[in-house]
Amino acid sequence: MAFPGATRDGHEFVAQALEKGAAAALVRSDWQGAQPGMPLVRVDDPRVAMTAASREWRRSLKATVIGVTGSAGKTTVKELTAAFLRAGGHRVHATEGNYNNDLGVPVTLLCAPRDSEFLVVEMGSNHPGEIQHLVDIALPDAGIISSIGTAHIEFFKTQDGIAQEKGALLAGLGRCGSARVEPFAVLAKENARYEKLSAMSAGRVVTTSLDEPCAARFAEALKVRLPGRHNVLNALLAAACAAQFGVSEETCLAALAHVRLPGGRWRVVEQGGITWIDDTYNANPTAMIAALETFAQIPAEGRRIAVLGDMFELGEKEAFYHSQVGACAKELPIDELVFVGERACGPMADGYGAKCVRAANLDEARKALAALVRPGDMVLLKASNSMHLGNLVPNVD
Repeated sequence: MAFPGATRDGHEFVAQALEKGAAAALVRSDWQGAQPGMPLVRVDDPRVAMTAASREWRRSLKATVIGVTGSAGKTTVKELTAAFLRAGGHRVHATEGNYNNDLGVPVTLLCAPRDSEFLVVEMGSNHPGEIQHLVDIALPDAGIISSIGTAHIEFFKTQDGIAQEKGALLAGLGRCGSARVEPFAVLAKENARYEKLSAMSAGRVVTTSLDEPCAARFAEALKVRLPGRHNVLNALLAAACAAQFGVSEETCLAALAHVRLPGGRWRVVEQGGITWIDDTYNANPTAMIAALETFAQIPAEGRRIAVLGDMFELGEKEAFYHSQVGACAKELPIDELVFVGERACGPMADGYGAKCVRAANLDEARKALAALVRPGDMVLLKASNSMHLGNLVPNVD
């Protein structure tokens, strides 16, 4: 499938793809670079054609499709849901990494084996209407919303606007009619827009809560590898979904020991007596505060050092959201703060005076950490992915 990108056009790589074993290439009808004998499918718009093909392939499958979205935690919920269903003996195909946009979802569907029992499809959005578009492609039978926060609020204006966007997943449930159970949504009672989302659901609503006895059991199982209240909520959502298909709590708890999340999600690296926690896959105010609160609760032999960078796509209130994160950090038992980037060094660091380190870029942050960190310390790295704070983690051979 050849698409134009920001800097290169996929048509440039058609010959290479065919040489490496591709059966054929989907190309524009007016493409002039074909060589004799190339197996090509010519269409007006390869992207539109791929979307249509993925929708039809999804319709042909007997698998139950579970859509997962949310402001934060959706990749974790997707991975846990897939892991729990597999532990229950089911054949599961799931989104790779966070390949969750209008290209990633069609590719996920097209790569699904015909004998899949479940497709767990992550759906992302940073502009209004994107979730609806993905729902129209994947036709989910069940839906999970991990959280409603402030990610991409620049484009949605309010949390209610974000809830309306994410809720399109629940409003579109059951249109394919392939589920093993009647269409259902899974929501946490702690979700900031629980009532609004429940009212939007076209299926029954399965509710989880930290007040449930099983929450403590999941917290105990998660405390080392995926600590924090937010991850207990994520695990409860995934387990509640798996339970609809006969997977027991005990099976889910046992599966947690084998779950591996995509990079940059609470990746723990031990190096030279220092513990580095790389949580740089992305950031928004909700996720930043959850990470800081979790970090503050972990026992540390030495000092807790938080390295916090800029968050993006927060709109006109970005200064407020950065200062909110900074204020949260100030109230927690964190010994040292290193702020990286214009926004972090500005409103996030307000009120700290000289009681913090301000670094304009990665090079400055790296030098600051080299002088600051010592054996026994624990270091949290958190910022939007494009800040590349993960590069501050020492290489481990």
